[in-house]
Amino acid sequence: MKRKEFVVFGLGRFGKSVALALADCGCEVLVVDDNEEKIHDIADRVTYAVRANVTDAETLGSLGLKNFDGAIIAIGENLEASVLATILVKELGIPYVLAKVQTETQAKVLKKVGADMVVFPEKETGIRIANKLVHGNFFDAVELSSTYSMMEIGVHEDWVGKNLVELGLRSTYGINVIGMKRNEAFNINPDPKETLRQEDILVVIGKNDVLSKLNVHE
Repeated sequence: MKRKEFVVFGLGRFGKSVALALADCGCEVLVVDDNEEKIHDIADRVTYAVRANVTDAETLGSLGLKNFDGAIIAIGENLEASVLATILVKELGIPYVLAKVQTETQAKVLKKVGADMVVFPEKETGIRIANKLVHGNFFDAVELSSTYSMMEIGVHEDWVGKNLVELGLRSTYGINVIGMKRNEAFNINPDPKETLRQEDILVVIGKNDVLSKLNVHE
């Protein structure tokens, strides 16, 4: 399965947090910032790190962003730059743009020019946002600690037709299944001998890195 690709513009505390969380989820991550020190600091932890002005249309056009899954505009302190970057990446064909904002006015402006989602960084953590970007609307996670989360995961193709006893998810992955969704019904105590279906959703608790990898390779 092709790894998802994201570009992060701006390496302040928020941008760096999202970039590293996406990388930890197994994604290809390109970061762009005009600060050489910030680029150097993160270069060996992401796929690509480029020093450039995020509002430079010619430079952005040369980065091959057309096939990326999403862009994170993490330069909320500069509304003009955020607006220009949002417009440029949309014109380059990136289907999903998430922008950092600091005020409701900024949020309205960026939505008007094409941002699909805006976030107030004091309300969202980099890890949680990365999870939303990687796994989409069908997936959500509740952070229980810096190490563990509770989340929904789909049934992998090679799990279909087997039951929880046969799969041994606890011994194999160290995760605990605490519930299952099937046909809009939720079972808080699923039968471990119940045969799993493709459409089933398992609610599990486990380490963040393990859960992220399970979802990336669905």
